[in-house]
Amino acid sequence: MDAQPDALVAGAGPTVILLHASVSGARQWRVTMETLSDRFRVVAVNLHGYGETPRWTGPEPQTLADQARLVLPVLPADGAPVRIVGHSFGGSVAMKAAAILGARVDRLVLIEPNPFTLLQQENRASFAEAQALCAIIRAAGRTGNWTEAARQFATYWTGPGSWEAMPSHRRTGFTKALRPNLHEWDAVMNEQATLDDWHRDLPADTTVIHAADTVRSIAEIVDVMQRGTNWTFRQIPEGGHMAPLVRPETVLPVLAEALG
Repeated sequence: MDAQPDALVAGAGPTVILLHASVSGARQWRVTMETLSDRFRVVAVNLHGYGETPRWTGPEPQTLADQARLVLPVLPADGAPVRIVGHSFGGSVAMKAAAILGARVDRLVLIEPNPFTLLQQENRASFAEAQALCAIIRAAGRTGNWTEAARQFATYWTGPGSWEAMPSHRRTGFTKALRPNLHEWDAVMNEQATLDDWHRDLPADTTVIHAADTVRSIAEIVDVMQRGTNWTFRQIPEGGHMAPLVRPETVLPVLAEALG
């Protein structure tokens, strides 16, 4: 399925491509774009089902490569190298995009990335958490009970009580925005690349940013990623999995340094 992505663009200079988390969209990067646009051409891409980018219709299950191909139309026409930043599911898409583009990507920044199959390959216990969340979303796809799925999704990623603390209109918007996640689970759970594959295919200048208080599955992914790699790992003290949105003042200096 080929699609023209919807994207936000700001600034001029070397291109930085931003890939958002699930249940979010390109607008999650507005503060980041304001900060970086004085020295970069910043392109925040909406993944399938977000903004005006077409939703996923198959007929085959979505793959990370399907999402990664949304990057191709926003590459500089002159062939100049790019830098890619991805958060959460966008981090997994960023990994795949960098693997596809090879030397065209000179820097890669992954914020709380979620390549869950690394946990499966390493027999990590927290893979069961990913499987359980995946099952909740797939059940919602069958039954249409997206409100309960949204409650459990929000609780896992942002903590107990977070759903209840949301105003009613935000709960409604969150529930609607969750639907593309049904296909995103196919993409991330069917990815077969191993840690050795990623180490071979991603740029040496890869930085992984993670929060000290993140969820267990992401903490274990980061732990796995650190094995046998020369990538750079930066831990921020707080903000959890959604740190780019809730603690941008903490994430942005680390991100700006990683981008050079």
